Amino acid sequence: MTNVKWTVDAVHSEIGFSVKHMMISKVKGVFEKFDVNIEADVEDLTDAKIEVTIDASSINTRNNDRDNHLRSADFFDIENQPNLTFVATDIKKKSGSDYDVTGDLTIHGVTKPATFDITFEGQSKDPMGGDTVAGFSGKTKISRKEFGLVWNASVETGGVLVGDEIIIHVELELHKQN
Repeated sequence: MTNVKWTVDAVHSEIGFSVKHMMISKVKGVFEKFDVNIEADVEDLTDAKIEVTIDASSINTRNNDRDNHLRSADFFDIENQPNLTFVATDIKKKSGSDYDVTGDLTIHGVTKPATFDITFEGQSKDPMGGDTVAGFSGKTKISRKEFGLVWNASVETGGVLVGDEIIIHVELELHKQN
């Protein structure tokens, strides 16, 4: 098959993350505004073109004070770095419908390679509109410090307020374009 264009269904998709908080629990959050451009044969992603742009200001951890701090120069610095991006550079099929999707991840103006474990969840016809719809899920782990997100505070138990390891997860529902 040949690659075709797919567009994201933002209502049925999510890009989120989790990070240790005070070294005893996890904080989870999502980015509410993002764009995904994919040209692919969804049953064989090895030749796909994938580009993701995330509006950093759309971060939501369900705490306004924390979200505003994350938007500040201490973290995402949205005044100077309004977007996070990922551009796939290499896609390898692992087995079945599982892939390693490696690409350039840019956060806070720093670009580093990142590999997402991606699973093609399948495709179906949307009964509401008749579109062909495909689903994907995936995740990766990154060090926030490698992207210049170094702000932290000590806690009385000797740990830190914000962990270094960030788990990024994606759940995407895509509509095939005719």
